[in-house]
Amino acid sequence: MLLQSWLASLLPGSCCAGYRSPSLLQAGSLRTVRWHIELQPWASPTPSLNYEASRFLKYISTSQISCEHTNLNSLKGYSKTAKKPWSICLDERFSLIHRIRSKQCRLYSLGLGNDDNQFELGMANSGCEVHRFDPSIKSAHIQEGRRLWYHRLSIDWRDPNPAIAAHKLHSNTKKLGTVLNEFGHQKIDVLKADVESAEWKILENLILEDVVEQIGQLVFEVHMHWPGFEVSGNDSTVVRYWYSLLRELELKDFRLFHTYKDLSKPQMFLKKEAFNASSCYTLSWCTNSCLRIQ
Repeated sequence: MLLQSWLASLLPGSCCAGYRSPSLLQAGSLRTVRWHIELQPWASPTPSLNYEASRFLKYISTSQISCEHTNLNSLKGYSKTAKKPWSICLDERFSLIHRIRSKQCRLYSLGLGNDDNQFELGMANSGCEVHRFDPSIKSAHIQEGRRLWYHRLSIDWRDPNPAIAAHKLHSNTKKLGTVLNEFGHQKIDVLKADVESAEWKILENLILEDVVEQIGQLVFEVHMHWPGFEVSGNDSTVVRYWYSLLRELELKDFRLFHTYKDLSKPQMFLKKEAFNASSCYTLSWCTNSCLRIQ
């Protein structure tokens, strides 16, 4: 209720003045509920980690659509370099650069106590409305400048149990779809996520609930040194799940345009030094719909 009161009190034209009740937004829009993603066939006649890892690593290393301009340095107002390469597609044939110029773009950034905010600052200074969600900040909501907001919220793959949340002082864990409904936001131009191994289940939730249909570009840091939160099974099963998840993104019209292999992180793949793999990659996708200037 505190978040709803805060949103309702915002002046017209502020970041979330379009707040509407989630129940009203969802009324009359019934959809078939999916509980699980569709698993792809095994990469080999019998389950094999070698085959699964080879297929998966080849998939995330192969661009599916070309993008020449992925660096924020080309944007007006951006002067610093982020510690990590958060690549977005700024080619003229994509809609994002035009939405930035017309100051109509919106970025959601999901993090867990990371102090590197140069990407968010650069996007805000370039004309984007930026919302950074981080459960470690001290205040519930902070506005910094005209276009940058910080929210003490943790984006999860499930909403909290109301009976449990009622007993916690700062129980601010919500699904992204719930936050979009509460903020009254219909579209996110860029979703950036650095959530320390929660990314697989969050991405699964975005796919199963069709929230990805409201997103133009995805920039996710993915971790491979262990399966990730609530991802179970033996190693070959885990990699098959990862691969199937990314294939579901492709079915949702997303195309991979940039891959960054972080050589500064341990070169581990499911606790093994194998497959010439890093434990951490940053992957960037754009939906084909963003080819149309909106």
